[in-house]
Amino acid sequence: MMKELTLRTRDYLVSFGECMSTRIFAAYLNKLGKKARQYDAFDLGFITNAEILEETYPAVAKSLHGDWIDDPAIPIVTGFLGKGWKSCAVTTLGRGGSDLTATAIGKALGLREIQVWKDVDGVLTCDPNIYANAVPVTYLTFDEAAELAYFGAQVLHPQSMQPAREGGIPVRVKNSYNRHAPGTLITKTRDMSKSILTSIVLKSNITMLDIVSTRMLGQYGFLAKVFSIFEDLGISVDSVATSEVSISLTLDPSKLWSRESIQQELDHVVEELEKIAVVHILQHKSIICLIGNVQRSYLILEKAFNVLRRNGVNVQISQGASKVNISLVVNDSEAKQCVQALHSAFFENDFLSEVEEADLRHYFHTKPPKVLVN
Repeated sequence: MMKELTLRTRDYLVSFGECMSTRIFAAYLNKLGKKARQYDAFDLGFITNAEILEETYPAVAKSLHGDWIDDPAIPIVTGFLGKGWKSCAVTTLGRGGSDLTATAIGKALGLREIQVWKDVDGVLTCDPNIYANAVPVTYLTFDEAAELAYFGAQVLHPQSMQPAREGGIPVRVKNSYNRHAPGTLITKTRDMSKSILTSIVLKSNITMLDIVSTRMLGQYGFLAKVFSIFEDLGISVDSVATSEVSISLTLDPSKLWSRESIQQELDHVVEELEKIAVVHILQHKSIICLIGNVQRSYLILEKAFNVLRRNGVNVQISQGASKVNISLVVNDSEAKQCVQALHSAFFENDFLSEVEEADLRHYFHTKPPKVLVN
């Protein structure tokens, strides 16, 4: 009808599905005798400006608490939607927007737990489409969940966990189709004493850049110059390994550019970098992220490299990119086979028992003898 579709118009149109479904569901609960009240998030107080603004939380708390005190009813709130800070137009929150709505409400109300319901039994040890033997992870920290989400785990979006993390509220991931499954509980901290590896995430079809300075050793400012180029071009980097005069880093072109412009944009990046460095592009690579207890990274790396060696796989870059993540870069053609072999080694061959036995041997080997004197 309009012969055009602006982003603002698209958000307005897209909002109708969410608004209708919550009205239908609230009406159904009322018909069953369960008193319910429907809310549109943009009227409830969700204010956005590329992200949810702090003013949202007191506004949501005031509306929901006030209505509950006056006339208790189950709140049924549209997910995924908000209201522009200055425009006051309907906005959408993007992928994971309904989870973000839930965690924002949880933070606003200071709830003791937030639940998000999916179609799997929680966060899994790897993608079940890659390896069918994946099993649910019982406990995660917010740090682990964020790394899993950032590197491609589809169950959660990194941004959606932020309000719960700020409010210190646990998030439980449950399965709509198997509601008796315990799911995964995500908390600020957890007991890591028995934890080695939590989950394996595969991010395919990434591009690796090897960037080597053309100047002598000891030339300060090289790293700053490289990353200022990425800042100027508005490019986000996945993982990095550095030395004094060289950098290896990975990009996800599919998140940066359209399929038609990937090669053109990569050429532009290389052209800018070649003003200060020699650059090699390595395409068709995959990142395998080992999410777990990096305090015991020596055990993870020892086991992982043994598995990869037996499978004849070369690793271009490995590093602890965060407190919970070790990243390995392999060829796309070998990636799924690697995930399957690593999952089998860490989760199916009683690896934890091997570790406990090794720790016990180390304890008795290093502990000084005890002398008893009568």
